[in-house]
Amino acid sequence: MLEPKEVKLSSMQKTWILDLDGTLLVHDGPYILGRDEFLPGAREFLDGIPERDIIIFLTARGDWEKAHTLKFLKENHVRYDHIIFGAGQAERIMINDNKPDGLVTAIAINTTRDQFCKTKFVTDHSLTTRYD
Repeated sequence: MLEPKEVKLSSMQKTWILDLDGTLLVHDGPYILGRDEFLPGAREFLDGIPERDIIIFLTARGDWEKAHTLKFLKENHVRYDHIIFGAGQAERIMINDNKPDGLVTAIAINTTRDQFCKTKFVTDHSLTTRYD
């Protein structure tokens, strides 16, 4: 599936669920480069997520990689709310309900490994909901 050029989002609080390896960081960076490294544009993207939004990282990294992963995130002042280790290497499925007034509440973007997401996320103030 091709990555969309643009996605319109409401101005409401969001939850960002982001993979680490190959999405935000160089895939297998600690083994290939000897360290973790952000993909070009990934750090700026993370810094641009509003403070009120929730950030959840998913990673297939196991317990043996937890300490150096958390250290990298802390040293780089990466804000996140939750991180899930051992998330598996295959599909990640999200199921969510659309709001009765039509607001779509689940968006999935698949990127090319080791190329940061090119999709532009644009706030559309006409997208809102009267339901919470």
